[in-house]
Amino acid sequence: MLGLTEYTDPTTRGSYRKHPIPVTNANTYADSPLLPVKHEIKGTDSNSVILFKDVKVLDSTGREPFPGDVLIRGERIVKVSAKINEDKVKETDPQVHIIEGKGRTLMSGLCDAHTHLSWNNSPDLEGLGHLPPEEHTIFAIRAARTYLDYGYTMCFGAASAKARLDCVIRDAINAGEIAGPRYLANAQEIARRHGALIDSISAFADGPEDITIAVLKNVALGADQVKLSMSGESITEKVMADENFFTDEETKAACDAAHKQGKRVCSHARSVDSVKMSARWGVDVIYHASFTDEETLDLLESKKDRIWVAPAINWITETLTSASEWGCTPEHAIEIGYKDELEEAIKSMKAMKARGIKLLPGGDYGFAWTPHGTYARDLEHFVNLFGYTPMEAIIAATAVLFMRPHELGKVLPGYYADLILVDGNPLDDIRILQDKDKLHYILIDGRVHKCMS
Repeated sequence: MLGLTEYTDPTTRGSYRKHPIPVTNANTYADSPLLPVKHEIKGTDSNSVILFKDVKVLDSTGREPFPGDVLIRGERIVKVSAKINEDKVKETDPQVHIIEGKGRTLMSGLCDAHTHLSWNNSPDLEGLGHLPPEEHTIFAIRAARTYLDYGYTMCFGAASAKARLDCVIRDAINAGEIAGPRYLANAQEIARRHGALIDSISAFADGPEDITIAVLKNVALGADQVKLSMSGESITEKVMADENFFTDEETKAACDAAHKQGKRVCSHARSVDSVKMSARWGVDVIYHASFTDEETLDLLESKKDRIWVAPAINWITETLTSASEWGCTPEHAIEIGYKDELEEAIKSMKAMKARGIKLLPGGDYGFAWTPHGTYARDLEHFVNLFGYTPMEAIIAATAVLFMRPHELGKVLPGYYADLILVDGNPLDDIRILQDKDKLHYILIDGRVHKCMS
């Protein structure tokens, strides 16, 4: 095809396998140049000891919740057991903080796979980038805290409205200066000049050489991954969802440049051609993938050990039902194609699930009709639209995208104590995770962010 060599997983090439990551069934991309980013959040007291008593442990392994106790020292879980002797813990750690679970559910904090901390709940697309820098920084600080307030302890940046804003917020979280989730930051999305969704938040580049330079600029800014804006978005009414604006050469150049720097690539790819191009040339995280055909699904399945797909389906459902106040009525949303896209997306995601292609919840929160704080709607959509069980949806919303499945996203000894204590059982009703008042305790890195008796 165009004289290019199709991207293959470098884990098959010996020179790339100096430090392979042990992989179970976590779909972890184990290419050693793309090792997990080891950002850590500073400030946890290593002498801190917390004991959760009488909780239902939902450990995110697929096991049914079971009654038990959980002991935390410093930033990590050290013991999970049916019964932990409180008196023995007090002998060695008299300052232990006891939390009576009263049968509530203790589970891992959640992960959003498509995060925009700097999307400012704007009622129009261009407004995402027009907030002055000072106010925009304050908004992003609040958004980071909001994610944590709603039980999200891990977020994967999908693009930043301003070039360095994501990276600045990430660094402040890691320094312990502001509250927020573990965060992998992005920079502005890279778009071709005639295919940008939103001019005010785009870094423009045309041709393989310019796109390589744009990727390297984003990496130099400190981005943990880079974003390509490949397909259109029908609400713009100028670049539509079923169109593609990148070439094979440009996509390959972007992926090659990012991977040589040890960075992953994510793509805004709704159309068939953009999804195929993403999979063919090495994109690691494909956003949306609404439109597929049998060839596309075969290609994704052949590369399912290294590709994640995050549909961000809530954007479509809310644009169809909840955007009237901001000028997009349900009738207009149908007219410009969102009803058709929703139907195609549901069909595509069900087909991907059946083929074992990994789907991840989260995405595109931060518009007026998809405001910050409504993140867990995605879990409900995974259950109601894609046929996931609540357990499958919760496991999908854990740490796999962080490539650290041995220490993030489960309630097991040795794992970071990123936890939420839920008043109720989300396996009975996944919607409970949308209710902030039902999240009684939230911990990040072993520190209590929120507590309710």
